[in-house]
Amino acid sequence: MSLGQKAAGVIGAITDRIRIGNGLDQRDLPPVGWYEHGQAVQRLLDSFAAVPAGQRVRLAKKTSNLFRGRSGDMVGLDVSGLAGVIEVDPVEQTADVQGMCTYEDLVDTLLPFGLVPTVVPQLKTITLGGAVTGMGVESTSFRNGLPHEAVLEMDVLTGTGEILTCSPTQNADLFRGFPNSYGSLGYTVRLKITCEKVPPYVALRHVRFNDVQSLTDALAQISESKEYDGEQVDYLDGVVFSLDEGYLTLGRQTDEPGPVSDYTHGRIYYRSLQHPSGISHDRLTVRDYIWRWDIDWFWCNRAFGAQNPTIRTMWPRDLMRSSFYWKIIGWDRKYDLADRIEAHNGRPPRERVVQDIEVTPANLPEYLTWFFTHCEIEPVWLCPIRLADGAAELAGRTEVLDTDVAASSPWPLYPLTPGETWVNVGFWSSVPADLMGPDAAPGAFNREIERVVAGLGGHKSLYSEAFYTREDFAALYGGDLPEKLKAVYDPDGRFPGLYEKTVTSI
Repeated sequence: MSLGQKAAGVIGAITDRIRIGNGLDQRDLPPVGWYEHGQAVQRLLDSFAAVPAGQRVRLAKKTSNLFRGRSGDMVGLDVSGLAGVIEVDPVEQTADVQGMCTYEDLVDTLLPFGLVPTVVPQLKTITLGGAVTGMGVESTSFRNGLPHEAVLEMDVLTGTGEILTCSPTQNADLFRGFPNSYGSLGYTVRLKITCEKVPPYVALRHVRFNDVQSLTDALAQISESKEYDGEQVDYLDGVVFSLDEGYLTLGRQTDEPGPVSDYTHGRIYYRSLQHPSGISHDRLTVRDYIWRWDIDWFWCNRAFGAQNPTIRTMWPRDLMRSSFYWKIIGWDRKYDLADRIEAHNGRPPRERVVQDIEVTPANLPEYLTWFFTHCEIEPVWLCPIRLADGAAELAGRTEVLDTDVAASSPWPLYPLTPGETWVNVGFWSSVPADLMGPDAAPGAFNREIERVVAGLGGHKSLYSEAFYTREDFAALYGGDLPEKLKAVYDPDGRFPGLYEKTVTSI
């Protein structure tokens, strides 16, 4: 491609920026460039080298989107300067991104070029490196898969203190074993990702269903056909309020001008889905659509009173975001506020139930029926997942990871089968600690969720509390492969193992 063609592509992309417009808190963030990136990587390496041999390490970062505790004596590594976008190629539609870059900053850097990541997890402070080493899903996952499937190559700081570049053809075992490793194999410092072009608006159809079976049937059909009632579907997720009230939201990219809704203050997005029957319509700018769930933390900020009309009018608009709600959660953990309130009102303490599980459509109605029958948590979020094109070919490369699980899935630590639809079910609330009986063990309802999901052939994300035995964990998350990879890339155990980190909370 000639330099002139590249220049024309950049000019065209910047012109698109005018049409996309600015969001409430949108910023113009220029790429940081390769020199600054190199300096930041050197600071990271120097901080690793300064840690005594045998001492475990972690990233010294201020924010987290994990709902599990962390214990153990670990030294924080210097990640200052690793939180931006290095370079954008608007013609090839790729970006080189630092591992600590939040999706909020990534989106705001890419939108001037008319681009976005192929999958943008729901909360602004999730980092690209975090989504790739953990799990991230959103309403493009039915056509684009998971965030790590957009990665062309990445540079990883391993437990040996080296920066290794990995891709489908270079250090391919690390490349395929990194997703769902949660920092047990290392940390990304650079990821080259493919992006997608977007117009400025998203047109929405909220389709109501009065039973979970018909909703599931439609969800499965749309996930495969990418259309509904003769109209293209670019975004797909759902919200279920009860067994007789659920909605699928179907989004279509469009550059057609027209009025758009604003949910950044008075109105509440998830409540806008509800209507008596049929289909309701809405429109959002592409940026407001991307962050529609961040404003109210899906619906979780109602626990703080932020959805009370009186309180909402006084709540500062710049604090209507998940990062501020995380601070409130931090205060609660520090001072045990929620349980003190429960005790003051003569009620038992609460068991936190913050989980995302995946089952196939064949088992989704049974799971939803069990869930709504056994607890009062509502609503729940649905997001279908189908691995991206090329997943089957990647899984077939058994010369890289010669195990049964690697032969059936390209990402063996979180095995999903190419060509098959899975449905993520997200629920984030709490139940009375004695829900499972007065003598129930800690985490009793979460343990029951794990049992039921496993019985339905499913699994769950590991960003929150987990209670699996080592045997059950191995059956779900790669067998002995995590230990085999760790023996190569972290032989001295500088990072906690996957089971230690996600179950025993080290």
